Amino acid sequence: MRLDKYLCSCTDLTRSMAKKLLHKGEVQCDGEVVKDPGFKVTDDTQVVLEGVPLGPVATRYIMLHKPAEFLCSNVDELYPSVLNLIELPKRETLRIAGRLDVDTTGLVLLSEDGQWCHQITSPRRQCSKRYRAWLAEPLVADAEQQLAQGVQLHNEEGLTRPAELVRISDTEVLLTIEEGKYHQVKRMFAALGNKVVALHREAIGAIELDETLEPGEWRLLSEDEAQSVYGD
Repeated sequence: MRLDKYLCSCTDLTRSMAKKLLHKGEVQCDGEVVKDPGFKVTDDTQVVLEGVPLGPVATRYIMLHKPAEFLCSNVDELYPSVLNLIELPKRETLRIAGRLDVDTTGLVLLSEDGQWCHQITSPRRQCSKRYRAWLAEPLVADAEQQLAQGVQLHNEEGLTRPAELVRISDTEVLLTIEEGKYHQVKRMFAALGNKVVALHREAIGAIELDETLEPGEWRLLSEDEAQSVYGD
């Protein structure tokens, strides 16, 4: 790989910024100052930038406690992207595995690993997601049975997959689903004649949102957490 491209792959530098640092003699390869952007870097080359050893960015698996008013998007739009909350090199390469609405808070998973993200988002994988929902009205008496049998969403063919409902109170519930349709949780309660006034995702599969993370904070997943999306 070209040295300037390698520097960009390991840092947040643009190609032009990398070339300026090279010109200033801030880069060493195997102990020697190298100013040529086209210098070929191999797997064995020891690259040091401004005294700091570099290496390729490893695949990262991240959990984020998403606050409200942030978009699960890779670019800023009407609201800022959740990627603004993650202070890591090359954060723009992260994929968001299972998006949340702008007003929904809670667990968001991110990684560069496309296959891993697919395990979470593919309808065929039936990866469960648990939400805590606060409702505008007391829940109907047979809500558990209706959701377990599946409900009809507006403008959708067929019923939703069976979902598990746990009542915390008449207006606060835990709902576990295995789908990811557009605004699904809100639409499911709308089908029961109710309205979601606040929504928070607590878990995706076996991965629980770390209670020590404040809104806007993130951490890397443990190896066990990351591997849990593949099941047994």
